[in-house]
Amino acid sequence: MSRPSPTITVMMDAARAAGRRLIRDFGEVENLQVSRKGPADFVSAADQKAEEIIRKALEKSRPGYGFLLEEGGEVKGTDKTHRFIIDPLDGTLNFLHGIPHFAISIGLEREGKLRAGVIFDPMRNEIFWAEEGQGAWMENRRLRVGARRKLAEAVVTTGIPQLGVNGGEKFLDELARVRTEVAAVRRFGSAALDLAWVAAGRFDGFWERGLSPWDIAAGFVLMQEAGGMVIGLDKADPFKGSFVAANTSLAPKLAETVEGKIKKPAVASKTILVKKT
Repeated sequence: MSRPSPTITVMMDAARAAGRRLIRDFGEVENLQVSRKGPADFVSAADQKAEEIIRKALEKSRPGYGFLLEEGGEVKGTDKTHRFIIDPLDGTLNFLHGIPHFAISIGLEREGKLRAGVIFDPMRNEIFWAEEGQGAWMENRRLRVGARRKLAEAVVTTGIPQLGVNGGEKFLDELARVRTEVAAVRRFGSAALDLAWVAAGRFDGFWERGLSPWDIAAGFVLMQEAGGMVIGLDKADPFKGSFVAANTSLAPKLAETVEGKIKKPAVASKTILVKKT
């Protein structure tokens, strides 16, 4: 078993601290003060507090590191080689509706590449972590992507564009193609957990468009270290937020199906420790 490095331990401790606060607030979800950021895109007092807890914990342990925060934006540090990428509550809409499926996601970028990631599901008390060269883990259990090689046997997950977000018609076209090729399609509402569950072999694949770096940074490291593959859709950098994720056999097939065309093999790459934007 690989022991978490001091950096991973710091990230896990920060995630757990924020998770305790989210669990408390989840029990009082009807009383939360909620402001509206945009159509179907809400930010709660719990979201902001969780981000504050994470940031303070990481600043104390790793002074000088920069941050890319979902709520707080980019914060440059004196250490220009390190940056944490944080989503304090991935699945906010689930949270605000009392649906116990959401996560905290913390990725670490070093010298422009993703090197470590932690995803914490506070409601199930499951913590997923990965570090470059050290494998992907859930607590002390090694993770590997699923071994299925046929789309017809695969259960895949996705995200549906919400109210006010462009791309609904495109998604429906993609869904129509995918659902005829796979065993089933699921939609759970947290991209971070979707990626963690693909890395754990619970789902066989995932695709979505228009995600942000904080949604996917930790999940990309988990996929890399679990032996998976991430392919950018439309030949774009997957860190731009539009991609498929699966094992090395299914990922190209899923990408072909989503795009409705044959992808050239050169587009697929197992190397997903991507450069920052």
